[in-house]
Amino acid sequence: MPSTPCDARIKQGYLFFSPDSSAALKPCLWCKRALAGGEMCYKHQFYGIDSHRCVQMTPTLRCNQRCLFCWRSFEHEVEVEAECPPETILAGVKKLQKKALAGYNAVLDNTVTDERWKEALNPRHVAISLSGEPTLYSRLPELVDLFNTNRYTTFVVSNGTNPDMISRCRPFQQYVSLDAPDVEIYEKTCRPMGDAEVFWDRIQESLGKLRAKRSAVRITLVAGVNDADPEGYARLLQDAGATFVEVKGYMYLGYSRNRLQRNNMPEHAQVRDFAKRIAAACDYTIRDENPLSRVVCMERV
Repeated sequence: MPSTPCDARIKQGYLFFSPDSSAALKPCLWCKRALAGGEMCYKHQFYGIDSHRCVQMTPTLRCNQRCLFCWRSFEHEVEVEAECPPETILAGVKKLQKKALAGYNAVLDNTVTDERWKEALNPRHVAISLSGEPTLYSRLPELVDLFNTNRYTTFVVSNGTNPDMISRCRPFQQYVSLDAPDVEIYEKTCRPMGDAEVFWDRIQESLGKLRAKRSAVRITLVAGVNDADPEGYARLLQDAGATFVEVKGYMYLGYSRNRLQRNNMPEHAQVRDFAKRIAAACDYTIRDENPLSRVVCMERV
C-alpha cells in the first residue's frame, strides 16, 4: 500500500493531532537547542519569545504555492483532508509537545535543567508556521481566539493569498510573506497554484490590512532569484505599514536543495546590505539583526 503524505511526515518527526487531518506539531531546532541550555532563536532576541516554551505547529499541511525556497517536499502533498477541530488542537498541544521533547527530559539529559524542562512542558507561545498555508484552514480565526483565551501568545505566518482570513485573525503578531517586488518575480519565486496576477493582488490586499494590527512582513531573500529592486519592496512596505519587517536569507536546507543551489544562500552581509537599501527608500530603520540566522529586523519609524 503506498504511503500517504502524513506517513512521510511522521518519518520526519511530525506529530498529528488527529488521524484524519494534517494538523501537526514538530518542535524546531531552536526549541530543542534552548531546552538543552543553548542559544534561542532570533524571535527571542527580537520579540522576547522563549524558544523552549514555543510550539511550532500548523492546522493544515495544504499549500497553494510551490516556493522555490521552501524546505518541504512537494512530492508529499496533502490534497484532501478532514479539518481538525480547534478544541482538539488546543487539547493536544501540551501532550504532543511533551511527546516530541521526551528525549530531552532533565532526568535523561544532563544538559537540561529541571526548571527549563518544567517550563518546556508548559508552553506559552504558539507559532502557526510549521508548514503549509494556515489560512487554508477554515477555522483559523477560531483557533487563534482559542489560543488567546487560554493565554498563549500566537504568531500566524501566512503567504498573504487569503486577505479575508488575515482580516479575521487576531494573533499576537501577524506575519505576511513578501518574496518579490513585482508579479513577475513573484511568479518565478513562489510559483502560485493559480493565476499569478490574482494571487499577487490578494497579497497586496493582505499587506494593506497589516497597519491595523501588530504585524511583520517577512522577505525571504534568495540570491540571484528575488534579490532585485529594493526600492520596489520599499514601495510595497511603505503602503502596507507593518510594525516590523524581517529580511531573512534563504537557507540551503531540506527539499529546497532539489530546486536551488548553495550559492542561492546569501551571506548575512548581503542580507544586511539589501535591508539597508530597502530602509533608505521607506519609513523603516534597522532595529536589530542576527547573523547566525542571517536575518535583519526593521521597524517603522
